[in-house]
Amino acid sequence: MKNLFIMKKFSFISCVCFCAFTSMAPGNSALGSGDKKFSSLLPSIANEAPVVGKWIDSVYLAIHLDSFGLNRDVFYYAYKGYEYLLSESKLQNSSLLTICDYSQSSSSKRLYVIDLNEGKLLFNTYVSHGKKSGDAYATNFSNRMDSHKSSLGFMVTGGTYRGTKGYSMYLEGMETRINDNVRLRNIVMHGSNYVNAKRADEGNGMGRSYGCPAVSYSEHKKIINTIKNGSCFFVYAEDKLYASSSKILNAHFNWPLAIQANPALDSPENNFFSVTR
Repeated sequence: MKNLFIMKKFSFISCVCFCAFTSMAPGNSALGSGDKKFSSLLPSIANEAPVVGKWIDSVYLAIHLDSFGLNRDVFYYAYKGYEYLLSESKLQNSSLLTICDYSQSSSSKRLYVIDLNEGKLLFNTYVSHGKKSGDAYATNFSNRMDSHKSSLGFMVTGGTYRGTKGYSMYLEGMETRINDNVRLRNIVMHGSNYVNAKRADEGNGMGRSYGCPAVSYSEHKKIINTIKNGSCFFVYAEDKLYASSSKILNAHFNWPLAIQANPALDSPENNFFSVTR
């Protein structure tokens, strides 16, 4: 089943992006010149094997994620972590990738749910951050109990339940000392009355949760039912501590889908794909 999924996804990329594979070189980072010091802490797509850069660009352009405000570099970080979790067999629902991009204002539609199998953006909507993480922008993060701050990094979606906020979904943190306390902290996805387009249009911040990525009650059930039970959930912000300490973001490993596209990459002499745990 896993091989069938990989082949289906590879077929999607091959069909819609052959030109990008043959002609596109990895582009420049979208980070501004003032962010050079910060960007140096992050992995660079330019340091990956050429097929990986072309693969990332192909998916990014095929789904037109640039037109929805998602930075190419953020997508690269998310996709890298997705591939890492896939290589570690951590994903039961491996067709989906959810990105919560806290580098954007809370008045922006900064939650992206992507179907990598079909090559579609399923949802692009508003999402809250922790009340102690910031107002319009989330700038402070924590893994501590009762911090009321959001946690960064890679998580895997869990099962659902009905709590004080109604229909909700558990999250499991995959990064030690970064987000591995989210379950103990009751950081979950749930519906909210303070996350909606009206508040965004009025310029009201949506950083009012206790750290939960809450979405509008008008669509929370659809989103939760789509991504629940084992899909990749990535929370990003321009945070130096996370950039330097994330073992997933800075990992060197075998990219399952890139290798499917070019089996020669899975060779001992290929330094780009030496596995370091």
